[in-house]
Amino acid sequence: MLPFLDGEYSQKRTEFKKVLLGISAERERWSQCVDLVNKKMGMAVGALFIRDNFDPKSKETAQEMILNIREAFNELLEENAWMDKETREVAREKANAMNERIGYPDLLTNPVELSKEYEGLTIHDDLFLVNILNVFEFEAAKNLKKLRQPVNKDRWTTEPAVVNAFYNPNKNDIVFPAGILQPLFYSHYFPKSLNYGGIGVVIGHEMTHGFDDKGRQFDKDGNLKQWWNEATVRRFRERAQCIIDQYSSYVLEDIGLNINGKNDTRRTKSGLSVMGRTIITWTQSYSRSIVFPQLCTDLVWLHEAGRCIEQSEIFSS
Repeated sequence: MLPFLDGEYSQKRTEFKKVLLGISAERERWSQCVDLVNKKMGMAVGALFIRDNFDPKSKETAQEMILNIREAFNELLEENAWMDKETREVAREKANAMNERIGYPDLLTNPVELSKEYEGLTIHDDLFLVNILNVFEFEAAKNLKKLRQPVNKDRWTTEPAVVNAFYNPNKNDIVFPAGILQPLFYSHYFPKSLNYGGIGVVIGHEMTHGFDDKGRQFDKDGNLKQWWNEATVRRFRERAQCIIDQYSSYVLEDIGLNINGKNDTRRTKSGLSVMGRTIITWTQSYSRSIVFPQLCTDLVWLHEAGRCIEQSEIFSS
């Protein structure tokens, strides 16, 4: 409850976070509240967001991109040297069975169904802490109703207005909310080269999560199952360690620390590899209609590089 209290309680929390994490100040209260509402009432916020900030045509365009990137991913699987034939075939089945969730669930455009999401929840205009307690009680009751019930794998569990993308191993699905299907990552009106250099790299990145240290423990139906043999696991870890060592050798000179190569570097590199193959196939397929194919390819990488540089500047500020 401490994050939701004010005054001396909030100050003590700030002091603790400063010692533990080096954070010297909390975000402004309004920013915390916006984030809290989106996390706890994500579907309601998402319904408001998509009214003015999401073109329905974006779903169709993003779907086409996912199909092209999946095709490139399967091509790279065929060339994979560290998987044996049997494991490679199961991996292809998992990649083809991977579901995609784009933008938002249909209930956001249905006021009746959306209202049912919050039946039993009471919110007051001027009782913040009471509202928090009501939300906690509401969430606990909903979770208890799910106990021993079949899992609804079609249900969205991600807020549509969040700027992020996800892979869910227990559902074998990739999720691209409306919040990330925005410039600079994506726009229905962007040329394909910019979209592939933006959200395209993210799509490739999320697909590879299904085959990393965690994702490989789940099969195509999202069940916990070991489908890699020990020889494949060993070869994977040997190659992964090369990338970890490479990135861990880079030093951030401003702070004198090495990069943590165990983070998302492998998925980022894999996402770039998938995107590179997708672009080659795409430019070859549309070579007659593309006036400057090399320019299209260059724009993909320039857009991705520019986006990463901007993120670096944000995180370092």
